[in-house]
Amino acid sequence: MTVRAVLGIRRWRHNPVCRATDRHEAWVALTALLLMLLAAPAIGWKVGALTDDTLRRTVRTQHEQRHPTAAVVVRAAAGTSRFAQDPEAAVAEGSMRASVVADWLAPDGTARTGTVSTGSTQTAPGTRIRIWTDDRGHPAMRPMDMSTARTHTVLAGIGAALVAGGLTEIARRLVVWRMMQRRYTRLDRAWAEVGPDWGRTGTGS
Repeated sequence: MTVRAVLGIRRWRHNPVCRATDRHEAWVALTALLLMLLAAPAIGWKVGALTDDTLRRTVRTQHEQRHPTAAVVVRAAAGTSRFAQDPEAAVAEGSMRASVVADWLAPDGTARTGTVSTGSTQTAPGTRIRIWTDDRGHPAMRPMDMSTARTHTVLAGIGAALVAGGLTEIARRLVVWRMMQRRYTRLDRAWAEVGPDWGRTGTGS
């Protein structure tokens, strides 16, 4: 409908039976189309750029503050660690996460013991596994990598462009609906004025 209305602008401009509301509706459609083709992609690019900058800083910060550490399994853990559900690590390592109690050293050399998660299939007591810790030696989730950040950036940009396009179309429909309501109101008013005399002799109708 939008494309038909836009194509009809030139044809309707010199059409004597074309109503003003028809031309207004066509201009609304043209404006909406231009916004979808130009503004929506620009918004998507801007959101993607802002997301990329934010995620790049996040990646750098996480890699500065989180450290891979060797830990020794003490025993299997009862329950689930809050670090066990690490979807990025699970996908990257291609394995399920298991919770274990392990010993490790904090960056300052302090001995630590706690419940951590691992993607290793070897979780017998005494097994060495790799975990991630923060600067204080507490268990932490694996830092985000750049490929994951780029994926989030692309998705954010595409999502913003789609949302902008969708909102533009919704706004166009609302404006056209409002215009149609005003048109029907004027028709009802005009009919109310001439309707009682319609078809009567001498009324000119």
